[in-house]
Amino acid sequence: MTEDGRRKFDSESPSAHRKICPPSSVVCRLVIATHNPGKLAEMRDLLAAYGIDAISAGDLGLKEPDETGTTFRDNARIKAQAAARAAGIAAFADDSGLVVDALDGAPGIQSARWAGPDRDFRRAMATIEEKLRERGATAPDRRRAHFVCALCVAWPDGHTEEFEAQVDGVLVWPPRGDKGFGYDPMFLPDGYRRTFGEMASDEKHGLPPPARNQAERSPVSRPDGAPNEEVGARPDAKPATTFAGRAPKGLSHRARAFLKLAAACLA
Repeated sequence: MTEDGRRKFDSESPSAHRKICPPSSVVCRLVIATHNPGKLAEMRDLLAAYGIDAISAGDLGLKEPDETGTTFRDNARIKAQAAARAAGIAAFADDSGLVVDALDGAPGIQSARWAGPDRDFRRAMATIEEKLRERGATAPDRRRAHFVCALCVAWPDGHTEEFEAQVDGVLVWPPRGDKGFGYDPMFLPDGYRRTFGEMASDEKHGLPPPARNQAERSPVSRPDGAPNEEVGARPDAKPATTFAGRAPKGLSHRARAFLKLAAACLA
């Protein structure tokens, strides 16, 4: 543990982490430290299965802190700590973005800023495509990209828990789909035929929706009528962890980071 109480690693045993909802708590409340509607919806989806009463920083009228960090983890911590101090309860923050190999890791932590003050991600995706073409990155192996997500839970006493994960894929053009948000329509995760922009929330995250169990789910079909199965997945493959008693795959970067958080702080 660091001197300020922050965990150094997210791979410690669950008992080494602070719980968001201690056994003695009657009502479990958590501030979601974001003003981004897309992120807010996804975070609420992920937290819903645990019965957490989540309220957004926007609902509380909290100001957005300056994101002065140099990594995703830095910025997630800045947002979570600012919200926890202002609200007086635990706060949950995300910092995530698109890392493109051919662009030397850009846009990275600047992913939101590339969309400008009006958050025009169509323009941001067009900018990425322009830069890729300038570098001759037209073949799939030259268009490798990664969505990275860092999650931080902070408490008013300064303690934090941090987790990070990523999902790998390639960038397609033109963008496909109108679901999700941000750069989702141009990101095709490895082993899949749909972009994140073409996937419903439960499919994108690879987690069962809170109101239904795994056995009730039916395969999501592609436009050609065939299942949108994970290419190359073994039918006998066993999941590595559980999600509120169910068996997730954790496809999206945010879901994968959340599964780490859940195992450590919500189990």
